[in-house]
Amino acid sequence: MSSQASNEPTFRESVDLMFNRAAALLDLPPGLEEKIRVCNSTYTVRFGVKLRGKIHTFTGYRSVHSEHMEPVKGGIRFSLGVNQDEVEALAALMTYKCALVETPFGGSKGGLCIDPRAYEEDEMERITRRFAYELIKRDLIHPSQNVPAPDMGTGEREMAWMADQYARMNTTDINSKACVTGKPPHAGGIQGRVEATGRGVQYALQEFFRHPDDMAKAGLSGSLDGKRVIVQGLGNVGYHAAKFLSEEDGCKVVGIIERDGALVDESGLDVEAISHWIRSHGGVKGFADGTYVENGSVVLENECEILIPAALEGVINLSNADRVKAQLIIEAANGPVTAGADEILRKKGCVIIPDMYANAGGVTVSYFEWVKNLSHIRFGRMQRRQEESRHQLLVNELERLSKDAGVGWQLSKGFKDKYLRGAGELELVRSGLEDTMRAAYQAMRETWHDHPEITDLRTSAYVVSIGRIEASYRAKGL
Repeated sequence: MSSQASNEPTFRESVDLMFNRAAALLDLPPGLEEKIRVCNSTYTVRFGVKLRGKIHTFTGYRSVHSEHMEPVKGGIRFSLGVNQDEVEALAALMTYKCALVETPFGGSKGGLCIDPRAYEEDEMERITRRFAYELIKRDLIHPSQNVPAPDMGTGEREMAWMADQYARMNTTDINSKACVTGKPPHAGGIQGRVEATGRGVQYALQEFFRHPDDMAKAGLSGSLDGKRVIVQGLGNVGYHAAKFLSEEDGCKVVGIIERDGALVDESGLDVEAISHWIRSHGGVKGFADGTYVENGSVVLENECEILIPAALEGVINLSNADRVKAQLIIEAANGPVTAGADEILRKKGCVIIPDMYANAGGVTVSYFEWVKNLSHIRFGRMQRRQEESRHQLLVNELERLSKDAGVGWQLSKGFKDKYLRGAGELELVRSGLEDTMRAAYQAMRETWHDHPEITDLRTSAYVVSIGRIEASYRAKGL
């Protein structure tokens, strides 16, 4: 991460700045603005775990930003960069994100200050379970109070440990699996959760490209086909977004930036092959195809239509914003563009699809997983075959009519297979996610186009979500 200019606001200040800019456009009752903005509570825990013959002390956080709806929702990250300010800023972002995509949660976030790569798997399990124990006994992990999910440095494995820890401490809670989301499918998870955030980025871009006047604001035209994409961070989100856009939408991934440098190739990079290489070599260095660039961050400034920052916050800041050439930036990470950089880019005519919308695919599918856990049945189990048999009836009838009339009419190749297949859990999850991303974008763009004083999607996203939170508080009688 390039060093931020000293006069630049921190990530937390950036979130507050954006909130204030949007709140100024809304007529909120006195006092309510502050009630929505402030973080309700942050719990800091320090616990010891005996490892390799000595006790190691770890510091963790769980912050609850808003309980206008419960449970509160938000990831837990394992990283050495975790601190209270960052966790509180991310919790605030979760509140606004959930309101924007209409998932019925308040916002929360957690973190443990640790480098997960420095420990063996069994050590990580002991540390994770101990952290979970500290949170569970205070209802900071609970199906109806606070439901964590994976974030940077955590995944299905850690969620399975946390869910099991909760079940051990709450042996009679029938809904114990709903205490965290992002679990492996065989442990109460849901199909499509791992790909969810990257898939959401794809759906967000598809929806943006359905509106010619929105594209025109970014100086773009046509479709996603052939558009040049640069991805920063090929973790879970960046990998899935790059894979789907290149394989399904015809985009050309011309740059991939990782912690040890970047790869560039104007004719397009093979996302799958590079991902395999990173998994076995820990970075992009030494990969056979594409040109290796040691100082990866300069690739953020390369020519492309779409830039996808999918790693850390603050990577596009006052020191490099004026050299960024992308016409459209979609924030797959949280807070990758600082408030100062945001202003520079907007003046240049660059359109930014903001993080609180762009990466909301994760929390949307987490919501589906939570509902699945509470209903104790997988999606599609009841209706799938019934759907298939109804479709079969129609096809049989059409074929009979053709035969009786001697038309010799035939259904086109592949139609039958596609039409007759009932939707399973994965198809239903993708359908629900696409619907969510499209509806949220339309709410955002309506605000963007209807109010001349709103000149960007980020402000309109905040306006939409703060408006919804206000309505929720009014309904509560606050």
